[in-house]
Amino acid sequence: MGKINITIKDLFNIPGATIYNPDVFKEVTNVVIDSRKAKNGSLFVAIKGEKFDGHDFVLTAIRNGAVAVIIDKKKLNKFKLLKIPVITVNNTIKAYGDIAKIWRKKLVAKVICITGSNGKTTVKEILATLLAEKYKVIKTEANNNNHIGVPLTILSADEKCDILVLELGTNHFGEIEYISEISQPDIAVITNIADSHLEFFNNKEGVYKEKSNLFSVTDRRGGTVFINSDDPIIKKGNKYYKNKVTYGFNGTVDIKGKVLQYKDDGKTLIEITAKTKTIKTSLPIYGQSNSNNFLVAAAIALSVGVTPKQIISGTKNIKQVDGRLKVMEFDNNVLIDDSYNSNSTSIQSAIALVNKIKKYDKKLVVLGDIFELGQYSNKIHKRLAQLFYPNKNLIVITIGRMMKVLHNSLIQKKIKSIHFNSREELILFLKYEEVEKSLILIKGSRGMKMEEFVNILETRFAL
Repeated sequence: MGKINITIKDLFNIPGATIYNPDVFKEVTNVVIDSRKAKNGSLFVAIKGEKFDGHDFVLTAIRNGAVAVIIDKKKLNKFKLLKIPVITVNNTIKAYGDIAKIWRKKLVAKVICITGSNGKTTVKEILATLLAEKYKVIKTEANNNNHIGVPLTILSADEKCDILVLELGTNHFGEIEYISEISQPDIAVITNIADSHLEFFNNKEGVYKEKSNLFSVTDRRGGTVFINSDDPIIKKGNKYYKNKVTYGFNGTVDIKGKVLQYKDDGKTLIEITAKTKTIKTSLPIYGQSNSNNFLVAAAIALSVGVTPKQIISGTKNIKQVDGRLKVMEFDNNVLIDDSYNSNSTSIQSAIALVNKIKKYDKKLVVLGDIFELGQYSNKIHKRLAQLFYPNKNLIVITIGRMMKVLHNSLIQKKIKSIHFNSREELILFLKYEEVEKSLILIKGSRGMKMEEFVNILETRFAL
């Protein structure tokens, strides 16, 4: 197959587009929104973001080799003297998505899309690692899982790509459907449904309604959906899809997982059975939630022809993901970095891992607020107290206005808890309090910037 390119006909197919200077059009071989990444053959799309307006960098992009630009039609007067094709549109972000959809149709790669309340990034990383045993894989990098990041990833794939693994995120209705329509998945999975973004989705059913748009788009194009049968909300909806594969640790499913052993360090020995195929391997990542993540990644890998032997080999290359149940061992401490984000389900998973790691009896759990819960915030933070029981070796540290609700509930249950009203006080505690021979968990929502506390402890323990 030849190199993928954008033609003049493709540009005319962008809804609402007007093309100026089409007679001097040159072949477009890549699409960029960062003028610094423009090169000979680039199409530059001027997107206005929170900090920068791409229209301010159009000339830079051209100097770097861009052979065409897409701009907001309101900006035409500023660029009417340009001698290259100028495409004006009503919305450059929407046009960027339209270009990505055109590009996706030209790819021979199989497209796999992953969404869900928890585990999206970890499943994506595990799956890409397993697939790499057989295929050339392009995956979502960093946190590029929204209406701009997904097109960015699609446009990074070329004709040599065998499989494109996309992570899809959302915090408002309509976003999953929009990016799913751009992605046109061959395979889709919703990892689970939890109390995430309730401020926007109202309840778990609202979360599923938004996430399930991925399944609907996949099903309409004849793709395959992977159903987590251990999640009651996802399982309930599986009857609507023609091509489906069920997986889980419980009940009758197409691909079944079984935890054979939890080791004292929290790692897992797992067995997966799929018809006549069996995989038995020790995971280099921690906790039941990561067993779930590995199960679906292995299930998808099997479905596209990766052999059990290749999956076992690829498992050895799986890396812990920063901020997501990453376990770090030091001379006198174990630190669990689960700081990337938070909801009640992921807190439950993190506490379960804390309880499974037996290296130290003394446990310190540091929790920051869960965001985007709306009217349910007080109730959900208070309910977290059910995860803890009186234990002389346990201290629960809380920070944030809503975590004080949990702190008060824990005190009522006679569970040792300390609440900090300021980050400065907590930083001093973590720097100087006697915490040797302890296991410490750090977890909270993105906006709480819990990674700062992780960094403080890493620095302290590394000395």
